Amino acid sequence: MVPARLTFVTLGTRDLRGQRRFYEALGWQATDASDDDYVQLKTAGAILALFPLAELAKEAGLPEMSEARGSGAIAVAVNVDRKEDVDAALAVVEAAGGRILKAAEDTFWGGRSAYFADPEGNLWEVAWNPYLELDPRGAPLL
Repeated sequence: MVPARLTFVTLGTRDLRGQRRFYEALGWQATDASDDDYVQLKTAGAILALFPLAELAKEAGLPEMSEARGSGAIAVAVNVDRKEDVDAALAVVEAAGGRILKAAEDTFWGGRSAYFADPEGNLWEVAWNPYLELDPRGAPLL
């Protein structure tokens, strides 16, 4: 059996220092395990890790990983507590150097959602879902 849990999301990066600056500008805190070659950022749930792309390929047993990423094949989501928090989060993202891909808008399912890309094109959604309860840390209660 494989446990149904998500403990790490690792983004392969071309510019580790630049990506670290971006996420720290969002207000995210690096853990003590972070150094010049690897970064771990605390979240309410899984740890977000930043790792050089070539090293990630090597660790995964791949000969190489494409530098041309950001296809939107995967999106990581941050759910916020209140509807207006979506817009507020986008302002922070933009000030930190992120690119807004889709402005915040009310959704057909009753929430509010927006999309942005970090400086290397990784796709993120910021969403408020009135049907999703979050615990005090911000992790979803299912």
